[in-house]
Amino acid sequence: MSFVGPLGLSVRDRTLEADTQAGLTAVEEGLLEATKSEVPFITEAAQHLVRAGGKRFRPLLVLLAAQFGDPHAPGVVPSAVVVELTHLATLYHDDVMDEAEVRRGVSSANVRWGNSVAVLTGDFLFARASHILADLGPEAVRIQAEAFERLVTGQILETAGPRDGRDPVEHYLDVLAGKTGSLIAVSGRFGAMMSGADESIVSILTQYGERLGMAFQLADDVLDIASDSHESGKTPGTDLREGVATLPVLYVRERAEATGSAEDRELCELLAGDLTDDARHAEVLRRLRAHPALEQARRVTVRYAAEARSMLAPLPEGPAKAALEGLCDAVVHRAG
Repeated sequence: MSFVGPLGLSVRDRTLEADTQAGLTAVEEGLLEATKSEVPFITEAAQHLVRAGGKRFRPLLVLLAAQFGDPHAPGVVPSAVVVELTHLATLYHDDVMDEAEVRRGVSSANVRWGNSVAVLTGDFLFARASHILADLGPEAVRIQAEAFERLVTGQILETAGPRDGRDPVEHYLDVLAGKTGSLIAVSGRFGAMMSGADESIVSILTQYGERLGMAFQLADDVLDIASDSHESGKTPGTDLREGVATLPVLYVRERAEATGSAEDRELCELLAGDLTDDARHAEVLRRLRAHPALEQARRVTVRYAAEARSMLAPLPEGPAKAALEGLCDAVVHRAG
């Protein structure tokens, strides 16, 4: 049994392992090639996050989905490069919006070069992704454009907040479906489509990717509160410090409103305060870790992962299906 890609996914088949490792290596080369410019400064900025590493979750899903057709078909690796370039571009923009200082263990581009360079570098990556897409055909361009529209819509909805009378939890899940689910759905779709898999398999892997994407992001929400930095690779409570109300926080507010509990109301007041203060931040983290809202969010994560897994039922048995099921298990494991 070997481990490849993000989350320590276990692959029990040597052929699949070799295919996946070779594919990920080719994707890495493709990312470096796609981020080169005649202007050395642009190359440096564009490769900043590529070289910082990352889970490469989306390319891995492309490669696994391609196993249901011809995994060596010429469009598979380029489409994996496209989804990762798009993801990287959004990270440059996100860091500007969030005023983030660190990304993947290195200084964020906005800290290093300023907001303007970070935004323009993100735009450069989108342009390069579009250039590769043009060679993959009009259908690929349309699919990517639709996903990108959903991604941006999710980001705008997050920024605008829920409209009056809208359930904040429902709103948040809609935001995640756009911001994260859309591109992971495209990863499954591109892999199957570029490999020439049957249309029914393309549909299954698109729906699987959407739900897996939701589970993946919700697991991050849980990890941000529940883990120590050694486990997650990032500082616990980062979302809290940045004022991002993730699912556990939304459930705390919901419970405070429903029960009127003095303890919950007090926690809500702490959450509404200045969480850049280390003592307040530590206290909020301690309380959230012991709160039923965290387990409630964990159960939702497990539900989405179970839905993703159930989508795979009609697929033929084999190492690729087992690996996709393993991704569902790995996401649940991250959420504890």
